Amino acid sequence: MSENKTNINWFPGHMTKAKREMAEKMKLVDMVIEIRDARIPNASKNPMIQELCGSKPRLIILSKKDKAEENVTQKWLQQLSNDQVHAIALDLLKDDLVKILTNECQLMMKDKIERQIRRGIRPTAIRAMVVGIPNVGKSTLINRLAKRKAAQTGDRPGVTRSLQWVKVSTQLELLDTPGVLWPKFENQKDGYVLAVTGAIRDEILPMQDVFIYAMKTLIQYYPNYLQERYDITVDDDPFVTMERIARKRGFLMSGNEIDEERTMKHILKEIRQEQLGRISWEHPDADTES
Repeated sequence: MSENKTNINWFPGHMTKAKREMAEKMKLVDMVIEIRDARIPNASKNPMIQELCGSKPRLIILSKKDKAEENVTQKWLQQLSNDQVHAIALDLLKDDLVKILTNECQLMMKDKIERQIRRGIRPTAIRAMVVGIPNVGKSTLINRLAKRKAAQTGDRPGVTRSLQWVKVSTQLELLDTPGVLWPKFENQKDGYVLAVTGAIRDEILPMQDVFIYAMKTLIQYYPNYLQERYDITVDDDPFVTMERIARKRGFLMSGNEIDEERTMKHILKEIRQEQLGRISWEHPDADTES
């Protein structure tokens, strides 16, 4: 596997503008709702969010919980939660988002609500800003809550661009924000897991590097998935395992050589289509949150 140490640096003008808008609008909200991918809770964070939030309470939603290993997600929820941050896992397509988010936000803003009641003021609707990098499900969340296509969705990062308010209930209003991507990631591993899950374009990193990282992770944590899906004996060497899969699937060229590129593309496609099973690409015992 090549050792490409070059930092991936991409911070287009609309993202710079989004950061500035977020900083300006932060004073309008009581708290922040940050969405991350349950399969990659560390790599799918935006390092600017903590700085922008300041002392405001933050609710972290691990989306796509149905695609990640449940017991690993539970460990992440415990690790991410503290006095100022609470983390929950959701299936954005199936869970009762209005009820869950209204309740969670009310609990996090309990002190403010109680202060208003003591002063004889009818509690005002909680205002929360929704943030998250592209492809974590932010637009899906907003659209379901608004019961209309309030946010554009797409397969490419940076589709949702304008700020807009969405009334969830009489108790909760959300401020949607553009899908902000971090200016760079220092860690190649972050790039690999983002690529494996399809969060960044395939052209960003060498396919072989991404594939080998994925295979090493599967061999370490989910060898049974590989064995059951491809009916092979899993080897600790990812290239040996790849060759066994290629021969089992008939991905061969002249001279009985395996077609490596076809094999890699096929396995990555099946991983992204969840053909192997529920996979957590980051584990809290190995990937430290900061």
